[in-house]
Amino acid sequence: MIETLPETMMAAGFDAPGGPEVLRLEQLAVPRPGPDEVLIKVAYAGVNRPDVIQRQGFYPPPPGASPLPGLEVSGTIAALGEGVTMWLPGQRVCALTPGGGYAEYCVAPAGHCLPVPDSLALDEAAALPETLFTVWHNVFERGYAREGETLLVHGGTSGIGTMAIMLGKHFGLTVIVTCGGADKCAAALTVGADHAIDYKAQDFVAEVARITGGAGVHVVLDMVAGDYVPRNLQCLGDDGRHVTIAVQGGLQATIPMVDVMRRRLTLTGSTLRPRSNQFKAMLAQEIRDLAWPLVESGELRPIMDQTFPLAEAAAAHARMESGSHIGKIVLKAG
Repeated sequence: MIETLPETMMAAGFDAPGGPEVLRLEQLAVPRPGPDEVLIKVAYAGVNRPDVIQRQGFYPPPPGASPLPGLEVSGTIAALGEGVTMWLPGQRVCALTPGGGYAEYCVAPAGHCLPVPDSLALDEAAALPETLFTVWHNVFERGYAREGETLLVHGGTSGIGTMAIMLGKHFGLTVIVTCGGADKCAAALTVGADHAIDYKAQDFVAEVARITGGAGVHVVLDMVAGDYVPRNLQCLGDDGRHVTIAVQGGLQATIPMVDVMRRRLTLTGSTLRPRSNQFKAMLAQEIRDLAWPLVESGELRPIMDQTFPLAEAAAAHARMESGSHIGKIVLKAG
């Protein structure tokens, strides 16, 4: 079913990899949803680190995905693909997308959408899917975090970091974060972190040992990799779990395997974008059942940094790369 749609739309894309300045507005054909897909009239699109990495030329979209950046959007259902019965045109949704979010219209698998309650603003809705899906899967499914445990999160004021703090606290975890600077540590504590370590001024390994009385943490959510990995392992207690979701500090790590064996440590990690549509639909359903009620009740809201017009996507990327943001950056498409 295709509603009356414009033939063209504005989108923010790039011709060749490079710095933020390569992003510019272009006019493209409005995509049409295929079977089991919906077309969303985009209100806002979230800006995420993978978008930056894609623009730099290091994170190509998966086969069949839009070449445009943008892994999460909010808006209203504009059209339904064949076989879609769970949504109706005009419904407010947010969605995890395989790409294409930096545009006025975006296609997403129907099963990757979540309903936006009336109490949730659409800019906030666009800031939820990527971080919520990522944190839920990696902290609670891969990291097996459970009530009463302690979680160490690097990048505590990032979109992922702030979501990890909030979800962790809602589900009974003690959350320790690292941040770059006293101001960011203060912001993380305001979000709800139990402890914030300024990694520029303190040795986070020693601080974790002090905070935990030498017991270590149960789970590390790592976005750095590289030489952080052996230091993260020192922060883990026996039977601890180390979950890597990004490699901002380097692709390689030297790991003391005897320590892994002796203390029965688990090392895992994941990337969300290449996973199958079926996996992400199952993840969306689990989030809808277990975490989305917190959104519907107003208990869970993203930490918002700054909103940019779609035409200023380059400025949004520059802000993310500067590291000065606290929480989520979004683009306004309408």
